[in-house]
Amino acid sequence: MLRTRITEMLGIQYPLLQGGMQWLARAELVSAVSNAGGFGFLTALSCATAQELRDEIHKTRDMTDKPFGVNISMLPVLMPGDLTEAFVDLVCAEGIVAVETAGRNPEPYVPRLKEAGVRLFHKVPAVRYARKAEAVGADAVIVVGFECGGHPGMDDVPSLIVLPKASQELRIPVVAAGGFCDGRSLVAALALGAEAVLMGTRFMATKESPMHDNFKQWMVNAQETDTMIVERSIRNAARIMKNQAAGTVARMESEGATLADLLPVIAGKVGREAYLSGDIDMGTIACGQVVGRITEIKSVRELIEDIMNEARVSIERLVRRISD
Repeated sequence: MLRTRITEMLGIQYPLLQGGMQWLARAELVSAVSNAGGFGFLTALSCATAQELRDEIHKTRDMTDKPFGVNISMLPVLMPGDLTEAFVDLVCAEGIVAVETAGRNPEPYVPRLKEAGVRLFHKVPAVRYARKAEAVGADAVIVVGFECGGHPGMDDVPSLIVLPKASQELRIPVVAAGGFCDGRSLVAALALGAEAVLMGTRFMATKESPMHDNFKQWMVNAQETDTMIVERSIRNAARIMKNQAAGTVARMESEGATLADLLPVIAGKVGREAYLSGDIDMGTIACGQVVGRITEIKSVRELIEDIMNEARVSIERLVRRISD
């Protein structure tokens, strides 16, 4: 066990969190993470209704007696406000341990979450947003670096800079995201002031991930240069795997495409079809630069055990060097 304020807050063994991933962070993956001593987040955006999310929560509880959370992305275009309201009401009613929010300011939902005892983890791409999250009542912030898959913000600041700055300026715990995949990077995050790491890309490439094997094999073969940033033109920068769809989006943006023009290519339902069919050129697939460090597909338990064992070895090596 490695204790931090995050492990104490969530009641978990290890400071390892699995982030929300549309279509992938479902009961099978989330329960595997929690059963192995980490903390998984179901993704509300994978569900078309609150009832569907309720069913996924109950399915997860059938698969684990360990704590887990729910990710709610509050993006205006992809997540209508009424659905966000319904999801927040549901996590409160279901007694969910923690919610991971992103996108809009979570302030309107803070009183409801606090009353229900739900811990609020707000995900941000910059320290200025982290300070705001702390001010409105977040229990912890997840700070993403430029390396991360998905949405790294518009500032292009890597974890090595944004993480220690956030941990220095905030009183609440900071969770590191973007570029973390193993024991050495966990130790680095802790040294920089984080109290846990949140991983998405690394958990995509596990046996329990519902992603088609074609994508998993692509990840094993990929280099750190095999991702790219798109959607800057609509101020929604996204790091995705380099594939045919990514090239199409980049070309359309260079030609002045609007959000309406881009939606047929970037919509989440296209990604879902890709995950199911195994067509690696279909859809804009979130993927972090850390993909270049993934060399094999492991079970979630094997992955977490390997991370913690490597972290212990790394810490012991550092202690010996200091002692010498």
